[in-house]
Amino acid sequence: MFKLLRLLFLGAIALILIAVALANRSVVTLQLLPDEIAPYVGSNWSLPVPLFLVIFASILVGLLIGFVWEWLREYKIRSTAVKATRKAQYLEKEVDRLKTRTQGPKDEVLALLDAPSR
Repeated sequence: MFKLLRLLFLGAIALILIAVALANRSVVTLQLLPDEIAPYVGSNWSLPVPLFLVIFASILVGLLIGFVWEWLREYKIRSTAVKATRKAQYLEKEVDRLKTRTQGPKDEVLALLDAPSR
């Protein structure tokens, strides 16, 4: 059921992207610098591309910036989780060590009965 919903959702997104691409086929010129600044630098890099490529590239760049931003924001959470995991592992080892050290009869009377007779 969820696989079908996922396929329908991806199909809808694909149709929307195709419609956007077909509606924005006109060629635009991307320039590195504004025309007013280009003479001072000596060069102005420009590239003619279809408008839908500019739109899709902008969306992808925005997503990448958002992913990196979120990854950097969650650094503190990840480091806290790693420290908590290490502490939990240390404490589990300590509990196991204490259990093995204190194993044996828990009552003095039972300890006397379990002691080898001479």
